[in-house]
Amino acid sequence: MQLGSRKLHVEIGGIEVCRDLDLDVAAGDIVAVLGANGIGKTTLLHTLAGLRAPDAGDVLLEGAPIENFSPRRRAQRLGVVFQDHQDPLHASVLQTVLSGRHPFLPAFRGESDDDMAIALDALRRTGLDDKRDLPVSILSGGERKRVALAALLTQQPTVCLLDEPNTHLDLHYQVSSLDLVATHVAASGGSAVMVLHDVNLALRFCHTALLLFGGGDTLYGSVDEVIDADNLSRLYRHPMREFRDGKARCFVPG
Repeated sequence: MQLGSRKLHVEIGGIEVCRDLDLDVAAGDIVAVLGANGIGKTTLLHTLAGLRAPDAGDVLLEGAPIENFSPRRRAQRLGVVFQDHQDPLHASVLQTVLSGRHPFLPAFRGESDDDMAIALDALRRTGLDDKRDLPVSILSGGERKRVALAALLTQQPTVCLLDEPNTHLDLHYQVSSLDLVATHVAASGGSAVMVLHDVNLALRFCHTALLLFGGGDTLYGSVDEVIDADNLSRLYRHPMREFRDGKARCFVPG
């Protein structure tokens, strides 16, 4: 297990996000977190990242309580793409992406040639190599989201936590960005947990799904087991219909 929880209870503003939640995110696993707006998906992700304490239970990183890890050790293993970003004032795209190497730098040492090569490769793979010297502040929302993904790839964490990584992205970059995450997970032997709104992208890229119904009720299992029309209709409080094309499935509102 690379990331997990035991009897996890999370609340925010009197709203129960999950109750007695046991997660086991193994090497190679990509987990989709699905739920309606305001149900607490971001709060749960921040709890799994160790950025807020659970109301009860434990979050485990590499089998140990996450609070046992110093911020530096945690950042060497776990990376987060937030839903919204506060980019460093006047920082360039390259400087921002290079921040992914900071958990690994010795004290008072700058980035090495290897660090620079990793960052430049991440910029190339996210389609940002021609914008490396531009200030992040002038980029579009979609470009900023790709900068955040490039920084994550530069960090090379074992566990990736991504909060709505497709926000502001067009269809091409929605697919290509999630493909980069899947490629990183497969190549590194890592894992990922992603908050998504597109059920069909969850079916395409994820192995496991966590459904947040509200009131602390959850459903966790393989996408084949838990993603169906009945569960999605309950999840989104709207009728959903399933269509099949051979083995492929997709869902649309009814």
